[in-house]
Amino acid sequence: MTRGRTDTRASVALADLGVVCALGGSLDAIWPLLLAGDQSRFTLRDDLAPGEARPFGDVRDALPAIAQELAAYECRNNRLALAALDAIRPSVASALSRFGPQRVGVVVGSSTAGIAEAEHALRERAATGRLAARFDLAQLEFGGLSEFLALASGARGPCYAISTACSSGAKAVASARSLLEVGICDAVIAGAVDSSCRLTARGFDSLQALARGLTNPMSRNRDGITLGEAAVLFLMTRDAEGVRLLGAGESSDAHHMAAPDPEGRGAEACMRAALHDAGIGPEEIGYLNLHGTGTPQNDAMESAAVARVFGPDLPCSSSKPLVGHTLGASGALELAFCWAALRRRDGDRLALPPHRWDGEQDPDLPRLALVEPHTWIERRGPVALMSNSFGFGGSNCALVVGDVR
Repeated sequence: MTRGRTDTRASVALADLGVVCALGGSLDAIWPLLLAGDQSRFTLRDDLAPGEARPFGDVRDALPAIAQELAAYECRNNRLALAALDAIRPSVASALSRFGPQRVGVVVGSSTAGIAEAEHALRERAATGRLAARFDLAQLEFGGLSEFLALASGARGPCYAISTACSSGAKAVASARSLLEVGICDAVIAGAVDSSCRLTARGFDSLQALARGLTNPMSRNRDGITLGEAAVLFLMTRDAEGVRLLGAGESSDAHHMAAPDPEGRGAEACMRAALHDAGIGPEEIGYLNLHGTGTPQNDAMESAAVARVFGPDLPCSSSKPLVGHTLGASGALELAFCWAALRRRDGDRLALPPHRWDGEQDPDLPRLALVEPHTWIERRGPVALMSNSFGFGGSNCALVVGDVR
């Protein structure tokens, strides 16, 4: 892999990962189901969107309890975050001891925070005249997530939240890298968390963007998204070993509040910016995790942008038919799948997350090399992978990760 002007950025490592999603509560549980293209973990619910039961990628695993001293932050979103934090506690403890709490930061994204708990509190107020006793604004504020994780982890460095809709998790990782690069932090807990709530489900339903069944990206029969929930936390450091964040590219469509630029110019710009930042060419990317929401507009613009940047032969897939669209957490979750592919590399062979769909190509979309289940690629030496995230309002982010060989 050739390296250009950004050699110093190759030292930013994604040192450890905690992840919880519909496929399971640990990477060991998630990875084989992901590679198999398992779609059995969705839950039919009739309480979130009106009219009919629909599948949601809810986390089924038991979640840890929040300590009494942090009871103000009690909500499902923060319990999901705590589950991801628990998975990396030894690495976080090591970083705190090695660098000191003031040198360890927290940057996390979310688009829901504790909205589900606020919905419950408001329903109780409508019925009784009083908000639910357990409700606190700290649950609902986006900054409450980052504050909670700082208190739960012992990190005392910079602490803030990012909310740019579905690109929140990717942008949190890019922002954490900046803290490391400029020397403000020596380690950062970075990622995103989102949980299910009525506001989100009914909002997408009102936009006619919620699929009737499982999302079907790139198909001529696609009809929208399937929602999910997840928590993903990386511990990022300047260490030289492990999977490294090689490049990040960001752009803004400035086109429409809820629709992407139909030509995909913002998507193309952020992918090219990420490649430039990494100092590599398109031919050096081994796999692309698509944003791949399954909506008519997203898939049309993204496939066009990907075809312009990479051509028709780059292996790519959307993970959302397996875990749902986890909104603000999706960028971090799909980067986690790229991280796992690199960490679980077998010599020159790399297993790729598959693209589950009905196989009916939309003739109006450029043809992409969509990955089948149990697909491997062969690569010698370092490998670079890319993940795309595109949020409402055209808030775009592409990330490039690579391994050290």
